[in-house]
This record gives sequence, structure tokens and C-alpha cells, in this order.
Amino acid sequence: MQQTASHALDRVLVLEMVRVTEAAAIAASTLVGRGDEKAADAAAVEAMRDALNKLYLDGTVVIGEGERDEAPMLYIGEKVGAAQGKGPAIDIALDPLEGTTICAKAGPNALAVLAVAEKGGLLNAPDVYMDKIAVGPGYPEGVIDLNKSPTENVHAIAAAKGVQPHEIIACVLDRPRHEKLIAELRDVGCGVVLIGDGDVAGVIATTDPETTIDVYMGQGGAPEGVLACAALRCVGGQFKGRLIFRNDDERQRARKWGIEDLDKIYDLTELAKGDCIFAATGVTDGSLLEGVKRFATKMTTESVVMRAHSGTVRWVKGEHRL
Repeated sequence: MQQTASHALDRVLVLEMVRVTEAAAIAASTLVGRGDEKAADAAAVEAMRDALNKLYLDGTVVIGEGERDEAPMLYIGEKVGAAQGKGPAIDIALDPLEGTTICAKAGPNALAVLAVAEKGGLLNAPDVYMDKIAVGPGYPEGVIDLNKSPTENVHAIAAAKGVQPHEIIACVLDRPRHEKLIAELRDVGCGVVLIGDGDVAGVIATTDPETTIDVYMGQGGAPEGVLACAALRCVGGQFKGRLIFRNDDERQRARKWGIEDLDKIYDLTELAKGDCIFAATGVTDGSLLEGVKRFATKMTTESVVMRAHSGTVRWVKGEHRL
């Protein structure tokens, strides 16, 4: 008889997920600064797939490296786990190397990221852009709104926090498409932290007061939006997302995965619902996690793993013998 995920997520999978992201991070770390994005990603993918297939679970990749024809491993729809038809049936969203360019250039915040949920708990988001806005916990519900301008959102966040708009810090991907957004934020007096890549880490940064980041804004990948929402479900916060389609091919891809309302604004619990687990291991040093460190006889890793049902956040320091 197949187990249900709700009975197995905590007992079996919480710390096992760290083993999976550790394996991917360690594999990618061998290519940090080597300038080869594809090789680093391929190493992380292979290591993550191998680690997942050793676990007693019946997993389906709902967010992965792409569709089957585009991705030889960890493609959307791929079955993973050593207990197909017997173990807990779960959906898996993953990014074996979030920040491939970061890794290739030895920049900050490259991560190996994974989220698991009960069957149907994670949106099958197509690989398109998504308009995003996110804040951490402690704000009144509805403080952010994608139908409002960046200026209006900054004023709302500032009022809820009890500060002036010029005291708000926003995190934005450093892309040409964000020139108007960045200019508007600076016109309000808002501080802008620009990141080169890795918007999962950017969204999660809003939950940590030590980063000083209050809000994440801008367009990034829709799959990364789902991963970030799995983390926010565990630690608190708010997220709004709207899929952006550039052509008919992208609209058809969305319909293929069951998305009919192409203008819908998704809330946090619509992207990641039910019980879920989020895990990440640092590949390079960043605001969230330290990267993989290599010494004469060992390697060290730093990971975080969270569970929505219990609200538990565990920070895991790993020491691995060479």
C-alpha cells in the first residue's frame, strides 16, 4: 500500500533532502570559477538525480530542467526515487544549480535548491517569466499588490513597517528589463540591492532581517517563483506572481500544463500549498548560506531545510571526508 506524503514528509524526508542538495552543491563546486555554465549545471543535475534515486519515495518532477525533449535528466514529468508505486507519492520542484552564471564566474549566492510537497501541492509552472513581488513575515495580509505601482507598494510597506519610504530596501535582478523599475524605486528614495542572478535567494532574503532587504520586485523565472514560495510557506511572508508570456509558443506551453487563466495573479498558497519541505545548500558564499569549502582532508557545506507544517527551520553544517 502506497504511503501518503503527509505521513512521511517529516519522518523520512526532511533531513534526507539536505543530502540531496549537498550532493548537487558539492558536484557543482568543482566547477566554480571555471567559466563553463553548462558543465557546472550538468554536474549538479547528475548528482541530484543520483541522490534522489537512492531515497525511498515515489517522486515526480513537476519543476525541473525543462521538458523531456530539452533535458535528458530531471525533466518535467520524470519519475525519481527507489520506491515507485510503494513509497510516499510526492511532487518535486528543483533547481540543481540556481545561478549557473554565478557559479561559472565564482560570484555570490549560487545554490542547490529543492522543494517537495504532497501530490498536487506545487504549481506546474511553465518555463516562462513571472512578475514577482515578495515580503517577509510580520506584515498585514494584502500589503503587496501586483496591480499597484512599485511606488504604491513601497509606500504601503513603509506604512506597515512604521518607517518612511526612503528607509525601504528593495532587491531587484540587475537586468535591462528592470531599468524603469529601478529608476522608479530610486525616485521614491528606496534603496535598491541589485543581484546578478539567483532570485530564489533574493526572495528568501526578505525573511531575514540581517539582510536589511524589505521587498523583492521584478521579473524572474516562474519555476524559481514556485521554489521561493515553498520556502516562504515554511517561514512566513507574502508573495504575488503573474506569468508573463512573450509569444504564442509560451502561451501554448502554459496550457499544456493546465494553465487556462493566463492573466491570473497567484498568491503564495496557490503556488505552494499543503505541507511542503524546502532545502538549499550553498555552492558559493552568499547572504543565505556559505558555499562549499575544500581543505586538505575534508569539505564543508552549509544548508538550510524548512518544513511548512511545523514551521521548523534547521541549519545544517556538513563535514565530508575526502
